[in-house]
Parts: sequence; structure tokens; C-alpha cells
Amino acid sequence: MEDKELAFTPAWRLKEMLDSRELSPVELTDVYLRRIEALDGQLNSYLTVSGDEARASAKEAEDKIARGDKGALLGLPVAIKDLEVTKGIRSTMGSYVFRDTIPDQDSALVERVRNAGGIILGKTNTPEFGSAGITENKLGPPCRNPWDTDRTPGGSSGGAGAALAAGLCPLASGSDAGGSIRIPASFCGVYGIKGTFGRVPRVGGLGRPSPNLASHPGPMSRTVRDSAMFLQAIAGYDRRDPNSLREEPPDFMAGLDSGVRGLRVAWSTDLGYAAVDPEVASVASASARLFEELGCSVDEPGITLDDPIPSFLDIFCTTGYVGNGHLLEEHEDELTSYVLDSMRHAQQVTGADFARALRAVEVLRTKLGDLFDQYDLLMTPTMAVPAFRIGEAPRTIGGREVRPAWDYTPFTSPFNMTGLPAASVPCGFSSEGMPIGLHIIGAKGQENAVLRASAAFEQARPWAHLLPPVS
Repeated sequence: MEDKELAFTPAWRLKEMLDSRELSPVELTDVYLRRIEALDGQLNSYLTVSGDEARASAKEAEDKIARGDKGALLGLPVAIKDLEVTKGIRSTMGSYVFRDTIPDQDSALVERVRNAGGIILGKTNTPEFGSAGITENKLGPPCRNPWDTDRTPGGSSGGAGAALAAGLCPLASGSDAGGSIRIPASFCGVYGIKGTFGRVPRVGGLGRPSPNLASHPGPMSRTVRDSAMFLQAIAGYDRRDPNSLREEPPDFMAGLDSGVRGLRVAWSTDLGYAAVDPEVASVASASARLFEELGCSVDEPGITLDDPIPSFLDIFCTTGYVGNGHLLEEHEDELTSYVLDSMRHAQQVTGADFARALRAVEVLRTKLGDLFDQYDLLMTPTMAVPAFRIGEAPRTIGGREVRPAWDYTPFTSPFNMTGLPAASVPCGFSSEGMPIGLHIIGAKGQENAVLRASAAFEQARPWAHLLPPVS
């Protein structure tokens, strides 16, 4: 195969080729390293490329495969978001403060990738501390979208989304505290899923210990089956994470091809509060209605929730401040404007404000629990708009004035606050040729239903063959 064809081969198929020795891990790793060298200057999707380590790991994987080992990710190159610390590989958290930091330990996710035989290609770009829905920081130029390099790939897993879309890795890790897997998945036309809160452990970082009330590590990929395979390798209990689910993870690969006949789907264009671009609403709504053809019932029950973003910001900013607020003392000039804004917001949040935010989460959890008593899945647009030009976050959406920093992503944070599994599925394009995502949410613990629905949609409306200009 030519490099490009191999680079866009689904990861599950690459794994079959590696296991059968039809393909060498060394050969495959070199394909992606060559493509990164050739294309990433246009995208800035990687902050660090660990070529020498990747080649050494690929040779070790080749030897293990020759001995008959078939580890879950053995021989597959993986891009790691640079919010995960990696032993011996520069880890910045997207921050200029940590620009030269080389940790002596791995995060829990990275441990599992290594134990499963994954080959770390490098660290993907992220906003500072994952604190924005774009991928810009003080470490270098902004990360760019392969569909239009004048536009953002989203964030905070923007480097992962851009790298996947451009064929610069077959699998990528993301993390999602307010939409950071699903935002770039939607903007870049790839697949991403965050599991139930605690399904994938969150251990290891460079900030001070802080409570984790919303962050979910998870997989991103070009196909649903790839993400299911990756999720299987990284899910499971870890006693170091107090939020880690003790139950054995389900088989995420099981039933992917069994369809969705009989499932009950609730559709909402706006959840009662969101401003949405009419073109996004139309494309996503038509995609949700496709599930009727797949054997589901699809209702529009008139969901009306309170705007969750003010409560989300009180929680998100305050917990972030606990971890990184001490940097104000000596590094204020090195921090990004959006991190400073987040810290200043946190400094104004009172104990009563925080308690009210937690109460809002309880109310939201109850309302969504009632909804999932009646339905198997909830669907919305993933984002309110397609990817916008770098530095030009929308101030109006659908004719309504909005908060530029957050209102383009109104649908994702409620499901971080409540810990429900949610995915973004590529479902079409805007008139300007930018990807649009369909948001599929399941009840607590029901990742398999989300994956089944995602796979059924993918089979009906395949997307992985659609390649961006930078590829």
C-alpha cells in the first residue's frame, strides 16, 4: 500500500494486519512519522513528536508479535493528548510554564496504552490546561483544521482531532471536561466518545491535586469500531482514582453490528436554551430522523432545561484554580488570557455560588434521569455552529447574541456534569464544506447503546472515506 492509503486504513484493520504479520509495526510507524513531517507544519497538531522512542517501541512490538503476542493495541501507533503526562516524553499541559517538563511517570491512560502495546507517536496540541474549546496556546502557532486551515479544529483535544482527520495517526487519546473530545470530533469530522464518568481513570498530571468532577479521558478515531477497541484497552478500575468505576467494563466491541431496531430516541434541537445555526440544526435533525429508517422510534418531547453553562463555569473554573492557581504567584505573564480569565472567575466564586452550582447539577441529573426512564438515547447537534475562523468565535448564532467563549458549545457540558456517556458522529457538512456532528447521549453505564447507534449510523452514512484538503 501507498503511505496515504495505509494511513487512512481503520485501526481495527491495521491491527488485523499487524497480528497476521502482513504489516510490520516498524513500517506502519514510519508511515505516520513521514506524514507528520510532511503535513503537520500546516496544522500544528503535535506539540512533541517522539520519533526515536516510537521506532524503538515499534521494534519491540515487532518482536512480541513474532513470538505470538496479540496485545489489545500491540503495534498500533497512538497519539497522546498533551494533558496526559508521559514518562520520558515532554509533557506541557499546553502551557508555556511547563514547556521543558519531562516527567518521570505516566498517567493512568498512558500506562494502559503502553501495557496494551501501543506505540506513542507524540503529544497532540491542546489549549493551556484544556481550558478552552479552541486549541491555541503560547507554545507556538495555533492548531488548524485540516478541512480549512483558517479555521479552528476546536478543543481542547484539537490536536487529536486535526491529526486524525489528516491521517497523522490511527488512534488518539482525548479528554473531555466540558466537551473536549466531542467539540473537535464535530469540527474535524471524526468520531469521539467519552464514557460514563469514571469508566476511564484519571490519574497523573502536573498541577496540584484538585477534585475531578467532570473530566473523562477517552478515545478518538476515524471509525466507531476503532474507538470501541481503544476504549476497551483503557477502561477499568484504578484505585488511585476515587471516581473510578469498580465494575468490570462491558465488552465494547459486542453488538456493534446488531443494529438499533426498537430503541427509543429523543431528539432536541436546542434542549430549551441553546442558540443554534439553522444549517447545523437542519443537518443534525435530518440525521436523527434517519434512525426511524433504522428501526427506532424518534420523538421530539420538547425538552426544556435551564442553561447549564453558568453553573458549569463555576465548577470548572474553581476546580481548575485549585490545581493551577498557585502559578499566578510566579508565572502570571506566561499564562494565556483565557486561563487568567478562568482564574479570575474562580476567585469571585463564593462557597454559596459553588453550592448552588452543585445543586443545579443535581436538578439536571434528575431531569435527565427522568428522560432516560422513557428513552434509550438522546440526540442533539454536537455543536451550535461549524468550525469558525481562528480568532473569530461567533458573537451571534441563529440571530441571537451569545457569549463568544462558550455558547458555540452549548450541548456538551451537561453530560460532563451528569457523567453520562456521549459521542459525536460525523453527519454531514455545512454549505462551506465544514463537518457537522450529531451528538448521541446514553443513560449512565450505557456506552454500548451509544456505540451501537454510532455504528448503525456509520453503516448507513459512512464518513471515513471523506478526506480533508490537508491529507
